[in-house]
Amino acid sequence: MNTETPWTRHYQPGVPDEIDLPTESLVALYERSVAEAGSSVATEFFGRTTTYAELGDQIARAAEGLRRLGVQAGDRVAIVLPNCPQHVVAFYAVLRIGAVVVEHNPLYTERELRHMFEDHAARVAICWDVAVAKLRALPDDLALERIISVNLLKAFPTLKRLALQLPVPKLRATRDRLTQPAPGTVSWEQFLAAPPIAPGHPRPGVRDLAVIQYTSGTTGVPKGAMLSHFNLFSNARQGEAWMHGAQYRKEVFYAILPMFHAFGMTLFLTYGILKQARLVIFPSFDVDLVLDAARKSPPTVYCAVPPIYQATANRAKERGVSLRSAKYCISGAMNLPDAVVELWESVSGGLLVEGYGMTEASPVCLGNPFHPSRRPGTIGVPFPSTHMRVVDPADPGREVGSGERGELLIKGPQVFSGYWNNPEETEKALLPGGWLRTGDLVTVDADGFTTIVDRVKELIITGGFNVSPSEVEGVLRGHPDITDAAVIGVPAPSGGESVAAVVTLRQGARLDEAALRDYSRERLAGYKVPRQIVSLNDLPRSMLGKVLRKEVREKFLADHG
Repeated sequence: MNTETPWTRHYQPGVPDEIDLPTESLVALYERSVAEAGSSVATEFFGRTTTYAELGDQIARAAEGLRRLGVQAGDRVAIVLPNCPQHVVAFYAVLRIGAVVVEHNPLYTERELRHMFEDHAARVAICWDVAVAKLRALPDDLALERIISVNLLKAFPTLKRLALQLPVPKLRATRDRLTQPAPGTVSWEQFLAAPPIAPGHPRPGVRDLAVIQYTSGTTGVPKGAMLSHFNLFSNARQGEAWMHGAQYRKEVFYAILPMFHAFGMTLFLTYGILKQARLVIFPSFDVDLVLDAARKSPPTVYCAVPPIYQATANRAKERGVSLRSAKYCISGAMNLPDAVVELWESVSGGLLVEGYGMTEASPVCLGNPFHPSRRPGTIGVPFPSTHMRVVDPADPGREVGSGERGELLIKGPQVFSGYWNNPEETEKALLPGGWLRTGDLVTVDADGFTTIVDRVKELIITGGFNVSPSEVEGVLRGHPDITDAAVIGVPAPSGGESVAAVVTLRQGARLDEAALRDYSRERLAGYKVPRQIVSLNDLPRSMLGKVLRKEVREKFLADHG
């Protein structure tokens, strides 16, 4: 392995080349924070706060509740929740008893959830009550033994909760979006009525499996990345090293990115708890709610994707809300335009830097320094204890020369051990020596600053989420008017991509974009639904009949770009 790391001289002063690798599990991480920061605020949700001591008590009770349901070490427990205080408790309660967290987007359709439940075979789920019906719709052979239902309103301050009970149509609509009856489930409040788990109950080891995080693949079938306590704890420590100067019990993290996504999970559930920070939690991004909260609890750590930075900065200017407290701001998951950097830094108190990660690496691998040495337009340099190589994608054993285009390989303590129940895909992703194939084509300058130029894989990244073209194509082909489809990512003004579809129609059919979107929305999460749909008489194909998405994309951009 090439151990020369020319990039470390560009680190912010004080950032180490290597981190101290963890020897304990994530349970030790949260228990230390509970012990050291007991009276400090751990979570804030619409103004209601929970201290670290209260958080620790709830985790202990939820862990005992799981134990009484028969959950044992190594069992998978599904979490189907938006951002909320209960999510933090559920995450660590599962880990406390040595079980494995499986995160799910609560907005997924039953169809999308089905494959994951078939794969991980969890028998207990902690679920937002609004999403319970989708779990109930799973086939009989996937029937859950127990569902713990979470009513988000129960975490609201009393006055806000009471206000939503008023017989006002607008308030009733808001209430219905936030909670639905979930008969036949165990309520979260009943669940927490258990006594705390015995202090001596066995804890997991540092190398034990902690989380199965699903990520889209080029085949269209989501794969479960296996992330150990060691992987996730290491990435939290790498984040701590990178945000040099961040103080224990002083930082305010705005939990806007979803905790069920790898980026949000590490930022808030591991790194944020490690720093004993105040997590100001939002179930979804609402710019005015964010700015209302900023008046009371100004953010110091504000990590998001470019469209959120743009919307927040513009609205802050309109409302005259100061964001000068925001010192640590990382953008990930999509390209960060220079205009967004300039806009954000005109209203915030620190630099906005771009980073890079993938679910299989817990997820953060590279970042720009919080220092004048940053280089806008690049994804930065490898994190401490992280190494990279750039290779010929057709021959990953051969490194390319400096400045040449090649596939990025990553190695470090945050890199996963493989995919759940999928040795074939694991073998494709991990090379001998533990090198992770990212599938991204990059160029690297002499100082190690890395620029993504293309992707080997054909995933579409929209709003920070991965969309598999094959999955969306499969849904579109199920429509009676569609004979074939090619799904592509096209540039969006925000700097990311939007999903577009090119379809061929059965004889006599006419394209009805709105109807096709409605059809897709019933079967796919909203961010996967094509924003543009056009028709062609035929799709470009290879000699073997495979649709050539690259040519489809080029033609689409030429005709509609």
